[in-house]
Amino acid sequence: MEKSFALSDIKCVKRITVGNIDPNNPMLDEKKNEQITMLNNYLNGYPKGKIIGKDVSFGVFQMGEHQLTMQSTTYHVGFERQIG
Repeated sequence: MEKSFALSDIKCVKRITVGNIDPNNPMLDEKKNEQITMLNNYLNGYPKGKIIGKDVSFGVFQMGEHQLTMQSTTYHVGFERQIG
């Protein structure tokens, strides 16, 4: 059984961004997979972190006759102790 989690127990916060909103620098699937792997390591590794917040950014760009929408999500992962 997992012990209860309180925000007052948070000693360290790491931010992980998945995706980007720069149309001049499109993200390769390999880079996005690296970001997701890092997020999963923070959530499932030791010490185990918890998502305490997230920011979602959108970019809408006009490319000639086409409209391009891009999104990135920044996850705030809290830990009960300092990590490297």
